[in-house]
Amino acid sequence: MPEPISGCLWTAAQLPQLLEALAARAQPGARHGAIPRAPRGSAGLDEWFEAAAQCLALEPAPLDIRGFQVEERLRGAAPAVIALEGEGYLALLQAGRRRATLLRPDAGTDRIAIGRLAAVLRAHIEAPHREPVERLLDDCGIAGPKRRRAAEALLRERTRFDRAARLYSLRRPPGAHFRATAAAAGWNRMLALLLFSHAAEYLLLIAAWWVLGRAVLQGRADTGVLTAWALLLATMIPFRLLASSLQGRLAIGLGGFLRERLLDGALKLDADEVRHEGAGAFLGRAIEAEQVESLALSGGMTAALALLETFLSLCVLALGPRAPLQFAVLALWIAAAAWMGHRYYLRRREWTGHRLAITGHLIEAMTGHRTRLAQQPPEEWHSGEDRAAERYTALSLAMDRAQAWLGMVPRGYLVSALVALAPDFLAASPSSGFLAASLGAIILAWQAFRRMAGGMAQIAGAAIAWERVSDLFNASSRVEPAATESGGDSELVLSARDVAYRYPQTGRDVIAKATVEIRKGDWLLLEGPSGGGKSTLVSLLTGQRRPCSGLILAGGLDLHTLGGRQWRRRIVSAPQYHENHVLANTFAFNLLMGRGWPPREADLREAEEICRELGLGPLIDRMPGGLFQMVGETGWQLSQGERSRLFLARALLQSPELAVLDESFAALDPENLRQALETALRRSKTLLVVAHP
Repeated sequence: MPEPISGCLWTAAQLPQLLEALAARAQPGARHGAIPRAPRGSAGLDEWFEAAAQCLALEPAPLDIRGFQVEERLRGAAPAVIALEGEGYLALLQAGRRRATLLRPDAGTDRIAIGRLAAVLRAHIEAPHREPVERLLDDCGIAGPKRRRAAEALLRERTRFDRAARLYSLRRPPGAHFRATAAAAGWNRMLALLLFSHAAEYLLLIAAWWVLGRAVLQGRADTGVLTAWALLLATMIPFRLLASSLQGRLAIGLGGFLRERLLDGALKLDADEVRHEGAGAFLGRAIEAEQVESLALSGGMTAALALLETFLSLCVLALGPRAPLQFAVLALWIAAAAWMGHRYYLRRREWTGHRLAITGHLIEAMTGHRTRLAQQPPEEWHSGEDRAAERYTALSLAMDRAQAWLGMVPRGYLVSALVALAPDFLAASPSSGFLAASLGAIILAWQAFRRMAGGMAQIAGAAIAWERVSDLFNASSRVEPAATESGGDSELVLSARDVAYRYPQTGRDVIAKATVEIRKGDWLLLEGPSGGGKSTLVSLLTGQRRPCSGLILAGGLDLHTLGGRQWRRRIVSAPQYHENHVLANTFAFNLLMGRGWPPREADLREAEEICRELGLGPLIDRMPGGLFQMVGETGWQLSQGERSRLFLARALLQSPELAVLDESFAALDPENLRQALETALRRSKTLLVVAHP
């Protein structure tokens, strides 16, 4: 190994110090918990990284780096830990397009070319192929510089899909504080640079107006003046390109962060919170979440530029003629824009609430359509919809009128400002340069009012949408219990004593003084009538709900001691079909989403093996893409029985200490039921099956 790289190697015993050093660089001044001791070998390394990163308020993203993607994976992965095969670990502090920064055990840093670092990672997978490649090149008579390039190309091709290294990228969780996330991502710096580039562009524009307007008003428009004017306009181009690039990068970064945080918040909602909202309300939230991203980013940027343009206009107008009058005109129309914007906000808020109410009512009506046909007289089927549509039309007209009045503000200001400046034009003021600059400032302020009118509409929509989705955003900051112990009694898988639970909305006890004890190797069947509390008990045992009283232990440890992730790793549930989901991705992704992605070859082999044991072999064979076939949103390309066996395979692939199957066999015919049950019994360490009697 090259000497600069060998000086950056960390041993397995130094892994806790390595992670602490990376966390200190990523989150200066943050307090962290104690990191557990690292394993000596590769066994259990993924689990250790997950537990250690959680103590540092970070999330690890483990990833196998294949030979063809080394440079691509290194760029943008920092901060990260690179596990080299049998040689140690590298701490990747920063990585750009050309160079990477490695952290040494002595707290120093080394900069190295990305290509050289990639060559180090590929060395062990290229070594077995190097001698045959050299013999091949000798036989072909290739020498000189061409020989080196040909050898590199052949080695790259032969090791294209070999694993070069294991990379653990350390990132902030979606629920981390926004200010810290923005600082780490560099958004504050990009925003400041964006405002600076726009300010420079506007100042150059005003200077161009000053040069050209002064020359025209004084009758001295010669070649030198036109050249200066053209140079000022040309100088604006780099600033405009820079602003466009920064605006795009900010929109992509902030939009991705917002989507990730809303999704994380939705996953952290309590089961009762989700049930209480209803399907229609959550569809409305999904629609509003899209509004927040699209309107907030574009509207916020537009509003910021409008404020910048207004400020620059005020500065220039202060130097021109009739400054007090121009100030008064500008202030008057700013007040008018604020009042009309508030009026539009109120109209849109009322319209949005009614629209979402219609959406929720429609979804609920579709869900209970058969009951409605049976119990409601035909003449009353659409009476409520008609009244809601009339109300919606009236609110839409009121909102459109408010938006039209808001759009009149830029025109009103432009006319008023030009009228106030007209006497100086008629008087042939000697300060023609300042007069031309004032005219440019008026046009800039008019443009600011135009931006403000559009930005207010977008910000109003984003603010109203935020009221609907803010609890999802805030739910992402909920911190689940972190593991303080990872051991426990291996024989006593799960025990519950005097567990009671009641729904928060009704206050009625659903579970009262329930006691359960499950030992390793047990096969249990839980039967009961519909509404008897079977699924509620399962949600308590799997950690989806918290009991009102009583104690639940997994391996002798409670949830706060074991930690949420370790609890879910030990006890895995396959919920009922209406509470389980197939995502719009490949069949393999839906199988292995509880195990990690991207998968290893061993994961794919085991997934296919379990699927064939469950009778899904014909399905895999007839899909053109095999395991990597897209199955559609909600799995619409699969039958209900195939979806049920997909959910079962997903639970079994997580290799839990206890697998809980809630009505997993209800949609299967007798032959497939027997086959699925035999597979579940054979593949499960401990099994709890919930079914109707």
